[in-house]
Amino acid sequence: MKSKITFVVCLLFGLLFINSGLNKFFNYMPMPEDLPEDMLKLMEAFTVIGWLMPLIAVVEIIGGALFILPKTRALGAIVIFPIMVGIVLTHIFNAPSGLIMALVLLLINLWIIFEYRKKYLNLLG
Repeated sequence: MKSKITFVVCLLFGLLFINSGLNKFFNYMPMPEDLPEDMLKLMEAFTVIGWLMPLIAVVEIIGGALFILPKTRALGAIVIFPIMVGIVLTHIFNAPSGLIMALVLLLINLWIIFEYRKKYLNLLG
């Protein structure tokens, strides 16, 4: 039962990041109209740095795909982790309204990292 729950949570988590990455390339989801001023400035700064958003998008797509598959989930969790930290920090400092969702996603990411901790031991040794 635990493996089925883990698979469903990881599938949804991975699809969320794949969708987010694809949206950065194709802009098929409209931006909310009520974004805080700080968030608008941050997004403008990201677009000025032309290579940053495509890099984040590629990492989200690859990390999300890796996160879905049980064989590559440990790698996907590590790939997505820096993106998750950035999302949480963005919501803490610029858009607190989405902080709860960001923290839930961070907890899912940390849970998977904890579940696969034995796979990371070779990296530390």
